[in-house]
Amino acid sequence: MTGDRIGVDESGKGDYFGPLVIAACYVDPSMDAELDGVKDSKKLTDALALKLDPVIRRVCPFAVVRVDPPKYNELYEKIKNLNRLLAWGHAQAIENVLAKVDCELVISDQFADPAFLKRTLQTKEKGKHVRLESRVRAESDLAVAAASVVARAEFLRRLKSLGEGVGMDLPKGAGTPVDDAARRIVRNQGREVLPTVAKMHFKTTQKVLGGLF
Repeated sequence: MTGDRIGVDESGKGDYFGPLVIAACYVDPSMDAELDGVKDSKKLTDALALKLDPVIRRVCPFAVVRVDPPKYNELYEKIKNLNRLLAWGHAQAIENVLAKVDCELVISDQFADPAFLKRTLQTKEKGKHVRLESRVRAESDLAVAAASVVARAEFLRRLKSLGEGVGMDLPKGAGTPVDDAARRIVRNQGREVLPTVAKMHFKTTQKVLGGLF
């Protein structure tokens, strides 16, 4: 893809522990050489994503919207819809980049309700003027790939920090290791600690608390 554009992507959506992070990055053709090696964060190791993150932040105008678990749980309780929460975060990240640089084209991954993202952008001062393209496998575009790396690196750093706060490593994703970690947190520190590190609407919550209380 040639031309200037803003890419937007998220990390942490499918992870029980840790924040939801949305990042947006502006890319133009003059940046291609400096962004060599940047690709969809799902195709990178965690170590490489963390290594590429400062390069992207140096080269690209960017914005990060990080929603830590307490705020995430509060917003989800109000909105009751993950796609609307994602649209809010995407729109805010895009608007924050547009405050730094003028750009007419925004590319996002095609999550379940791109029409809602378009409507949300219409409520923004600058976002209402952009052309939004929601694509399947949007991470093949360099701008979206850069945003995915920045979002992933921010998620990884914050997950590590939250783990240090509760004295244990917090596993990524969902599944048995995550269930086991959640049970240890509740047993050792109390169920009130769980919402400070986890997304409580996941089925993991009922699985863990139902088996303990």
